[in-house]
Amino acid sequence: MAQSVVQPTVTPAAVPAKLPIAAIVPWAVFFGILMLVLLYFVGAEQGATSLVSGENVHEWVHDARHLLGFPCH
Repeated sequence: MAQSVVQPTVTPAAVPAKLPIAAIVPWAVFFGILMLVLLYFVGAEQGATSLVSGENVHEWVHDARHLLGFPCH
């Protein structure tokens, strides 16, 4: 019976892809503003700086306020 020999294969070293900063900055600014708006509605809406009248926003984000440690009662 013939014996076969497995030749070791050489894998090329991984080269990290270059991601230009100019491609990331607009998305980072967009998500940063989105997070600030979300933080405003969870933490400050229905207070002295209320933008929406009524209790609807308070009821929608009530549990998130408690989870993040904002007092609301």
